[in-house]
Amino acid sequence: MTKQKLGLNTICTHVGDIKDEQFNGAVSPIYLSTSYQFEDVDVLRYPRYFNTPNQEYLSKKIAALEHAEAAMIFGSGMAAISTSLMAFLSAGDHIVLQKDLYGGTRNLVETQFDRYHIEYTFTEGLKLSDFEKVLQPNTKMIYIETPSNPLLKIVDIKEIADLSISRNIISVIDNTFASPVIQNPIDFGIDIVIHSATKYFGGHSDICAGAVASTQEHISTIWNLAKNTGGSLSDFTVWMLERSMKTLGIRVRTQNRNAKKIARFLERHERINKVYYPGLKSHPDYKLAKTQMKSFGAMLSFELIEGIDASAFLKALNLIKPTMSLAGVESTMLLPYKASHALLSQEERDAQGITDRLIRFSVGIESRKDIIQDIEQAILKTSSKVLIN
Repeated sequence: MTKQKLGLNTICTHVGDIKDEQFNGAVSPIYLSTSYQFEDVDVLRYPRYFNTPNQEYLSKKIAALEHAEAAMIFGSGMAAISTSLMAFLSAGDHIVLQKDLYGGTRNLVETQFDRYHIEYTFTEGLKLSDFEKVLQPNTKMIYIETPSNPLLKIVDIKEIADLSISRNIISVIDNTFASPVIQNPIDFGIDIVIHSATKYFGGHSDICAGAVASTQEHISTIWNLAKNTGGSLSDFTVWMLERSMKTLGIRVRTQNRNAKKIARFLERHERINKVYYPGLKSHPDYKLAKTQMKSFGAMLSFELIEGIDASAFLKALNLIKPTMSLAGVESTMLLPYKASHALLSQEERDAQGITDRLIRFSVGIESRKDIIQDIEQAILKTSSKVLIN
Protein backbone atom coordinates (compact mmCIF):
# COMPACT_ATOMS: atom_id res chain seq x y z
CA MET A 1 0.00 0.00 0.00
CA THR A 2 0.99 3.62 -0.50
CA LYS A 3 2.69 5.47 2.35
CA GLN A 4 0.08 8.25 2.33
CA LYS A 5 -2.10 8.59 5.40
CA LEU A 6 -5.19 6.47 4.85
CA GLY A 7 -8.63 6.74 6.41
CA LEU A 8 -9.82 4.19 8.93
CA ASN A 9 -12.18 2.31 6.61
CA THR A 10 -9.53 2.26 3.88
CA ILE A 11 -7.05 0.68 6.29
CA CYS A 12 -9.66 -1.85 7.37
CA THR A 13 -10.48 -2.73 3.77
CA HIS A 14 -7.11 -2.70 2.04
CA VAL A 15 -4.04 -2.68 4.29
CA GLY A 16 -2.76 -6.22 4.79
CA ASP A 17 -4.45 -7.63 1.70
CA ILE A 18 -2.60 -10.44 -0.07
CA LYS A 19 -2.82 -9.97 -3.83
CA ASP A 20 -4.17 -12.97 -5.69
CA GLU A 21 -1.44 -13.20 -8.34
CA GLN A 22 -2.94 -16.25 -10.03
CA PHE A 23 -6.59 -15.32 -10.51
CA ASN A 24 -6.80 -11.65 -9.44
CA GLY A 25 -9.57 -12.36 -6.97
CA ALA A 26 -10.97 -9.49 -4.87
CA VAL A 27 -10.10 -11.08 -1.52
CA SER A 28 -6.90 -12.44 -0.03
CA PRO A 29 -6.22 -16.09 -0.82
CA ILE A 30 -5.82 -18.53 2.08
CA TYR A 31 -2.48 -20.27 2.48
CA LEU A 32 -3.21 -23.36 4.53
CA SER A 33 0.18 -24.99 4.18
CA THR A 34 2.04 -25.87 7.37
CA SER A 35 5.23 -26.62 5.43
CA TYR A 36 7.18 -24.12 3.33
CA GLN A 37 10.41 -24.16 1.34
CA PHE A 38 13.50 -23.57 3.44
CA GLU A 39 16.25 -23.26 0.83
CA ASP A 40 16.85 -20.17 -1.31
CA VAL A 41 14.25 -18.09 0.54
CA ASP A 42 14.48 -14.82 2.49
CA VAL A 43 12.03 -15.93 5.21
CA LEU A 44 11.68 -19.33 6.86
CA ARG A 45 7.92 -19.59 7.17
CA TYR A 46 6.26 -21.79 9.76
CA PRO A 47 2.87 -21.42 11.52
CA ARG A 48 4.44 -21.42 14.98
CA TYR A 49 6.76 -18.60 13.88
CA PHE A 50 3.74 -16.30 13.32
CA ASN A 51 4.88 -15.58 9.76
CA THR A 52 2.79 -17.56 7.32
CA PRO A 53 1.50 -15.28 4.54
CA ASN A 54 -1.92 -14.79 6.14
CA GLN A 55 -0.43 -14.21 9.61
CA GLU A 56 2.16 -11.74 8.32
CA TYR A 57 -0.19 -9.64 6.23
CA LEU A 58 -3.01 -9.39 8.76
CA SER A 59 -0.45 -8.19 11.30
CA LYS A 60 0.21 -5.26 8.96
CA LYS A 61 -3.45 -4.25 9.14
CA ILE A 62 -3.48 -4.40 12.94
CA ALA A 63 -0.26 -2.37 13.17
CA ALA A 64 -1.68 0.27 10.82
CA LEU A 65 -4.89 0.55 12.83
CA GLU A 66 -2.98 1.03 16.09
CA HIS A 67 -0.38 3.39 14.59
CA ALA A 68 2.33 0.89 15.48
CA GLU A 69 5.47 -0.32 13.73
CA ALA A 70 4.54 -3.99 13.99
CA ALA A 71 1.99 -6.42 15.37
CA MET A 72 1.38 -10.09 16.08
CA ILE A 73 -1.70 -12.31 16.10
CA PHE A 74 -2.30 -14.93 18.80
CA GLY A 75 -4.69 -17.81 19.39
CA SER A 76 -6.60 -15.88 22.10
CA GLY A 77 -6.60 -12.62 24.01
CA MET A 78 -5.11 -14.34 27.05
CA ALA A 79 -2.33 -15.81 24.88
CA ALA A 80 -1.51 -12.26 23.77
CA ILE A 81 -1.61 -10.95 27.35
CA SER A 82 0.37 -13.75 29.00
CA THR A 83 3.04 -13.84 26.30
CA SER A 84 3.49 -10.07 26.30
CA LEU A 85 3.87 -9.95 30.07
CA MET A 86 6.17 -12.93 30.39
CA ALA A 87 8.35 -11.77 27.50
CA PHE A 88 9.53 -8.79 29.57
CA LEU A 89 9.18 -9.95 33.18
CA SER A 90 11.69 -12.18 34.96
CA ALA A 91 12.19 -13.43 38.50
CA GLY A 92 12.78 -10.46 40.77
CA ASP A 93 10.93 -7.97 38.55
CA HIS A 94 7.88 -6.05 39.71
CA ILE A 95 4.73 -5.08 37.79
CA VAL A 96 2.09 -2.51 38.74
CA LEU A 97 -1.44 -3.25 37.56
CA GLN A 98 -4.55 -1.15 37.90
CA LYS A 99 -7.13 -2.29 40.40
CA ASP A 100 -9.95 -2.83 37.91
CA LEU A 101 -9.00 -5.44 35.32
CA TYR A 102 -10.53 -8.19 33.26
CA GLY A 103 -10.91 -11.15 35.60
CA GLY A 104 -8.79 -13.47 33.45
CA THR A 105 -5.85 -11.09 33.56
CA ARG A 106 -6.06 -10.70 37.30
CA ASN A 107 -6.36 -14.46 37.75
CA LEU A 108 -3.26 -15.02 35.58
CA VAL A 109 -1.23 -12.68 37.77
CA GLU A 110 -2.52 -13.96 41.10
CA THR A 111 -2.21 -17.66 40.31
CA GLN A 112 0.98 -17.77 38.23
CA PHE A 113 3.36 -14.91 39.01
CA ASP A 114 4.37 -16.15 42.44
CA ARG A 115 5.54 -19.38 40.83
CA TYR A 116 7.99 -17.39 38.72
CA HIS A 117 8.96 -15.07 41.58
CA ILE A 118 7.56 -12.05 39.77
CA GLU A 119 6.34 -9.41 42.21
CA TYR A 120 3.11 -7.52 41.56
CA THR A 121 0.98 -4.77 43.07
CA PHE A 122 -2.59 -3.79 42.24
CA THR A 123 -3.31 -0.10 42.69
CA GLU A 124 -5.86 1.14 45.21
CA GLY A 125 -7.37 3.51 42.65
CA LEU A 126 -6.89 4.72 39.09
CA LYS A 127 -5.33 8.16 39.61
CA LEU A 128 -1.72 8.87 38.73
CA SER A 129 -0.83 9.05 42.41
CA ASP A 130 -2.18 5.53 42.92
CA PHE A 131 0.37 4.25 40.43
CA GLU A 132 3.24 6.46 41.61
CA LYS A 133 3.04 5.40 45.23
CA VAL A 134 3.37 1.67 44.50
CA LEU A 135 6.35 1.92 42.14
CA GLN A 136 9.43 0.10 43.35
CA PRO A 137 13.08 0.17 42.26
CA ASN A 138 12.51 -3.14 40.45
CA THR A 139 9.26 -2.11 38.71
CA LYS A 140 9.59 -3.21 35.08
CA MET A 141 6.07 -2.71 33.76
CA ILE A 142 2.79 -0.83 34.28
CA TYR A 143 -0.35 -2.52 32.97
CA ILE A 144 -3.67 -0.72 32.46
CA GLU A 145 -7.05 -1.34 30.87
CA THR A 146 -9.24 1.55 29.84
CA PRO A 147 -12.18 1.59 29.65
CA SER A 148 -12.10 -1.10 32.30
CA ASN A 149 -14.10 -4.32 32.31
CA PRO A 150 -16.90 -4.25 33.46
CA LEU A 151 -17.40 -0.83 35.12
CA LEU A 152 -16.02 1.29 32.27
CA LYS A 153 -13.61 3.23 34.47
CA ILE A 154 -11.13 5.49 32.68
CA VAL A 155 -7.41 5.75 33.27
CA ASP A 156 -5.45 8.77 32.01
CA ILE A 157 -3.40 7.14 29.24
CA LYS A 158 -0.97 10.00 28.72
CA GLU A 159 -0.21 10.33 32.43
CA ILE A 160 0.61 6.63 32.65
CA ALA A 161 2.70 6.81 29.49
CA ASP A 162 4.62 9.84 30.74
CA LEU A 163 5.20 8.21 34.13
CA SER A 164 6.49 5.07 32.45
CA ILE A 165 8.83 6.99 30.17
CA SER A 166 10.22 9.02 33.07
CA ARG A 167 11.02 5.84 35.02
CA ASN A 168 12.15 3.74 32.05
CA ILE A 169 9.23 1.35 32.60
CA ILE A 170 7.35 -0.53 29.87
CA SER A 171 3.71 0.54 29.60
CA VAL A 172 1.04 -1.91 28.44
CA ILE A 173 -2.65 -1.36 27.80
CA ASP A 174 -5.57 -3.66 27.07
CA ASN A 175 -7.43 -1.68 24.40
CA THR A 176 -10.13 -4.28 23.75
CA PHE A 177 -13.15 -2.34 24.99
CA ALA A 178 -12.33 0.75 22.94
CA SER A 179 -10.83 -0.82 19.80
CA PRO A 180 -8.56 1.28 17.56
CA VAL A 181 -11.68 2.86 16.08
CA ILE A 182 -12.24 4.68 19.37
CA GLN A 183 -8.77 4.97 20.93
CA ASN A 184 -5.10 4.79 19.88
CA PRO A 185 -2.92 4.53 23.01
CA ILE A 186 0.38 4.57 21.10
CA ASP A 187 -0.38 8.17 20.10
CA PHE A 188 -0.26 9.01 23.82
CA GLY A 189 3.06 7.25 24.38
CA ILE A 190 2.01 3.75 25.45
CA ASP A 191 4.53 1.06 24.50
CA ILE A 192 2.43 -2.06 23.95
CA VAL A 193 -1.25 -2.35 22.96
CA ILE A 194 -3.10 -5.64 23.45
CA HIS A 195 -6.47 -6.79 22.12
CA SER A 196 -8.70 -9.74 22.54
CA ALA A 197 -9.28 -9.98 18.79
CA THR A 198 -12.18 -12.28 19.61
CA LYS A 199 -14.10 -9.10 20.33
CA TYR A 200 -14.35 -6.09 17.99
CA PHE A 201 -11.71 -7.28 15.53
CA GLY A 202 -13.69 -10.48 14.94
CA GLY A 203 -17.04 -8.87 15.57
CA HIS A 204 -19.23 -11.85 14.66
CA SER A 205 -18.86 -14.10 17.73
CA ASP A 206 -17.18 -16.83 15.70
CA ILE A 207 -13.44 -16.20 16.12
CA CYS A 208 -11.10 -16.63 19.08
CA ALA A 209 -7.88 -14.63 18.70
CA GLY A 210 -5.58 -12.07 20.28
CA ALA A 211 -3.35 -9.29 19.00
CA VAL A 212 -0.40 -7.19 20.15
CA ALA A 213 0.90 -3.99 18.53
CA SER A 214 4.09 -2.11 19.40
CA THR A 215 7.52 -1.14 18.11
CA GLN A 216 9.41 -3.66 16.03
CA GLU A 217 11.88 -4.04 18.89
CA HIS A 218 9.20 -4.94 21.43
CA ILE A 219 7.40 -7.24 18.99
CA SER A 220 10.68 -9.07 18.38
CA THR A 221 11.05 -9.62 22.13
CA ILE A 222 7.50 -10.97 22.37
CA TRP A 223 8.08 -13.17 19.31
CA ASN A 224 11.18 -14.71 20.87
CA LEU A 225 8.97 -16.14 23.61
CA ALA A 226 5.88 -16.76 21.48
CA LYS A 227 7.69 -18.99 18.99
CA ASN A 228 8.49 -21.34 21.90
CA THR A 229 5.14 -21.26 23.69
CA GLY A 230 3.16 -21.87 20.50
CA GLY A 231 0.17 -19.54 20.82
CA SER A 232 -0.24 -19.00 17.07
CA LEU A 233 -3.50 -18.93 15.14
CA SER A 234 -4.55 -21.21 12.26
CA ASP A 235 -4.45 -19.60 8.84
CA PHE A 236 -8.11 -20.26 8.16
CA THR A 237 -9.03 -18.34 11.32
CA VAL A 238 -6.55 -15.62 10.38
CA TRP A 239 -8.28 -15.31 7.01
CA MET A 240 -11.69 -15.12 8.72
CA LEU A 241 -10.34 -12.41 11.03
CA GLU A 242 -9.01 -10.39 8.09
CA ARG A 243 -12.41 -10.66 6.40
CA SER A 244 -14.15 -9.50 9.58
CA MET A 245 -11.81 -6.55 10.12
CA LYS A 246 -12.79 -5.03 6.79
CA THR A 247 -16.02 -3.86 8.41
CA LEU A 248 -14.49 -2.96 11.80
CA GLY A 249 -14.98 0.80 11.41
CA ILE A 250 -18.53 0.52 10.13
CA ARG A 251 -19.56 -1.94 12.86
CA VAL A 252 -18.00 -0.13 15.80
CA ARG A 253 -19.30 3.29 14.79
CA THR A 254 -22.84 1.92 14.43
CA GLN A 255 -22.60 0.15 17.79
CA ASN A 256 -21.18 3.31 19.35
CA ARG A 257 -24.12 5.43 18.15
CA ASN A 258 -26.56 2.89 19.55
CA ALA A 259 -24.76 2.71 22.89
CA LYS A 260 -24.86 6.46 23.49
CA LYS A 261 -28.63 6.61 23.03
CA ILE A 262 -29.32 3.43 25.00
CA ALA A 263 -27.12 4.57 27.91
CA ARG A 264 -29.22 7.73 28.19
CA PHE A 265 -32.41 5.66 28.10
CA LEU A 266 -31.14 3.41 30.89
CA GLU A 267 -29.98 6.36 32.99
CA ARG A 268 -33.50 7.78 32.96
CA HIS A 269 -35.22 4.46 33.71
CA GLU A 270 -36.78 4.25 37.16
CA ARG A 271 -35.84 0.58 37.57
CA ILE A 272 -32.17 0.99 36.76
CA ASN A 273 -30.08 1.86 39.80
CA LYS A 274 -26.94 2.98 38.00
CA VAL A 275 -25.42 3.11 34.52
CA TYR A 276 -21.70 2.89 33.80
CA TYR A 277 -20.85 4.53 30.47
CA PRO A 278 -18.09 7.11 29.88
CA GLY A 279 -20.26 8.97 27.39
CA LEU A 280 -22.69 10.05 30.10
CA LYS A 281 -21.97 13.38 31.76
CA SER A 282 -22.78 11.71 35.07
CA HIS A 283 -19.77 9.42 34.62
CA PRO A 284 -16.96 10.64 36.91
CA ASP A 285 -14.40 10.32 34.10
CA TYR A 286 -16.50 11.86 31.33
CA LYS A 287 -14.17 14.82 30.74
CA LEU A 288 -11.08 12.62 30.77
CA ALA A 289 -12.67 10.17 28.34
CA LYS A 290 -13.34 13.03 25.93
CA THR A 291 -9.62 13.89 25.83
CA GLN A 292 -8.41 10.41 24.83
CA MET A 293 -11.33 8.66 23.12
CA LYS A 294 -12.68 9.61 19.70
CA SER A 295 -16.09 8.62 21.00
CA PHE A 296 -17.20 6.49 23.96
CA GLY A 297 -17.51 2.97 22.59
CA ALA A 298 -20.26 0.40 22.56
CA MET A 299 -19.74 -1.21 25.97
CA LEU A 300 -21.70 -0.24 29.06
CA SER A 301 -22.87 -1.78 32.30
CA PHE A 302 -25.93 -1.13 34.40
CA GLU A 303 -27.24 -2.21 37.77
CA LEU A 304 -30.87 -3.13 38.34
CA ILE A 305 -32.69 -1.84 41.40
CA GLU A 306 -33.02 -4.13 44.40
CA GLY A 307 -35.79 -6.66 44.06
CA ILE A 308 -35.22 -7.44 40.39
CA ASP A 309 -33.43 -10.71 39.83
CA ALA A 310 -30.71 -10.19 37.22
CA SER A 311 -30.78 -13.78 36.00
CA ALA A 312 -34.55 -13.64 35.54
CA PHE A 313 -34.17 -10.37 33.63
CA LEU A 314 -31.69 -11.95 31.20
CA LYS A 315 -33.96 -14.95 30.66
CA ALA A 316 -36.84 -12.61 29.84
CA LEU A 317 -34.97 -11.03 26.91
CA ASN A 318 -36.23 -11.93 23.45
CA LEU A 319 -33.79 -10.16 21.11
CA ILE A 320 -30.69 -9.49 23.17
CA LYS A 321 -28.67 -12.64 23.75
CA PRO A 322 -27.58 -13.53 27.31
CA THR A 323 -24.23 -15.01 26.29
CA MET A 324 -20.54 -14.94 27.10
CA SER A 325 -18.04 -12.62 25.42
CA LEU A 326 -18.83 -9.31 23.73
CA ALA A 327 -18.50 -7.02 20.70
CA GLY A 328 -20.41 -9.09 18.16
CA VAL A 329 -22.83 -7.45 15.75
CA GLU A 330 -25.61 -8.82 17.94
CA SER A 331 -26.40 -7.22 21.30
CA THR A 332 -25.42 -9.40 24.26
CA MET A 333 -25.61 -9.19 28.04
CA LEU A 334 -23.97 -11.15 30.83
CA LEU A 335 -23.56 -11.17 34.58
CA PRO A 336 -19.88 -10.42 35.35
CA TYR A 337 -20.03 -12.26 38.67
CA LYS A 338 -20.98 -15.45 36.79
CA ALA A 339 -18.85 -14.98 33.69
CA SER A 340 -16.07 -12.46 33.02
CA HIS A 341 -15.16 -12.08 36.71
CA ALA A 342 -16.20 -15.49 38.02
CA LEU A 343 -12.55 -16.34 38.74
CA LEU A 344 -12.38 -13.56 41.32
CA SER A 345 -13.41 -14.11 44.91
CA GLN A 346 -16.56 -12.52 46.30
CA GLU A 347 -14.36 -10.13 48.30
CA GLU A 348 -12.46 -9.07 45.18
CA ARG A 349 -15.68 -8.48 43.27
CA ASP A 350 -17.15 -6.50 46.16
CA ALA A 351 -14.01 -4.35 46.30
CA GLN A 352 -14.43 -3.51 42.61
CA GLY A 353 -18.16 -2.80 42.93
CA ILE A 354 -19.25 -5.83 40.90
CA THR A 355 -22.60 -6.75 42.42
CA ASP A 356 -24.89 -9.66 41.58
CA ARG A 357 -27.28 -7.15 39.96
CA LEU A 358 -24.63 -5.74 37.61
CA ILE A 359 -25.18 -6.49 33.92
CA ARG A 360 -22.54 -5.93 31.26
CA PHE A 361 -24.08 -4.86 27.97
CA SER A 362 -22.36 -5.17 24.60
CA VAL A 363 -24.48 -3.08 22.25
CA GLY A 364 -24.93 -4.43 18.73
CA ILE A 365 -25.91 -3.02 15.35
CA GLU A 366 -29.64 -3.75 15.54
CA SER A 367 -32.27 -1.06 15.34
CA ARG A 368 -31.94 1.01 18.51
CA LYS A 369 -35.72 1.04 18.92
CA ASP A 370 -35.84 -2.76 18.92
CA ILE A 371 -33.07 -3.03 21.53
CA ILE A 372 -34.82 -0.58 23.85
CA GLN A 373 -38.16 -2.32 23.47
CA ASP A 374 -36.57 -5.64 24.41
CA ILE A 375 -35.00 -4.17 27.53
CA GLU A 376 -38.28 -2.53 28.50
CA GLN A 377 -40.36 -5.68 28.17
CA ALA A 378 -37.82 -7.74 30.13
CA ILE A 379 -37.79 -5.20 32.95
CA LEU A 380 -41.59 -5.12 33.09
CA LYS A 381 -41.80 -8.91 33.01
CA THR A 382 -39.37 -9.39 35.91
CA SER A 383 -40.20 -6.41 38.12
CA SER A 384 -43.99 -6.17 38.15
CA LYS A 385 -44.01 -6.66 41.92
CA VAL A 386 -41.23 -4.21 42.70
CA LEU A 387 -42.40 -0.98 44.28
CA ILE A 388 -40.80 2.25 43.06
CA ASN A 389 -40.35 4.91 45.73
